Amino acid sequence: QVQLVESGGGSAQPGGSLRLSCAASGTIFGIYTVGWYRQAPGKQRELVAAITSGGRTNYADSVKGRFTISRDYAKNTGNLQMNSLKPEDTAVYYCNLDHPFRGGYWGQGTQVTVSS
Repeated sequence: QVQLVESGGGSAQPGGSLRLSCAASGTIFGIYTVGWYRQAPGKQRELVAAITSGGRTNYADSVKGRFTISRDYAKNTGNLQMNSLKPEDTAVYYCNLDHPFRGGYWGQGTQVTVSS
């Protein structure tokens, strides 16, 4: 049974930083692409950043230069370092594991609120 447990959400002021982590269990973590998505109230869920099993990354234009995605193969975790936060980054953030043949899995989501 695959489980994804997210942590690190919370509140920050504009310009501040938060670090999200996603701990995976019950599967071969290293073969999956790890993605972070977010969903703001009234909006569709959108991809924020992703990192492939080989370490290739891609980012939404809105977070380039501010967010950094990484993964720790030994700890089976995916991380999202968020710097220079803006109010428009406020959303529920979801961790995702995806594999073209094994399907995908979602975490439960963690709230990120950026306000002064």
